[in-house]
Amino acid sequence: MSRTYVIQTLGCQMNVHDSERIAGSLDAAGYIPAADGSDPDLIVFNTCAVRENADNKLYGHLSFLAPEKKLRP
Repeated sequence: MSRTYVIQTLGCQMNVHDSERIAGSLDAAGYIPAADGSDPDLIVFNTCAVRENADNKLYGHLSFLAPEKKLRP
């Protein structure tokens, strides 16, 4: 069974291009994109350090996922 991934892109437009490159690398490594609503094996947060709002969104996502990480390290 293939491992799955989701990429969350936050911040500037350049991050969209970077996320596409990350997805290509993950695909080449045998990962497949997770179906909507499913629990992926890997979550990648690609954020922009320049935009403060992106950082705030990142911290919100991380605090939401912390309990899941404890269950599935």
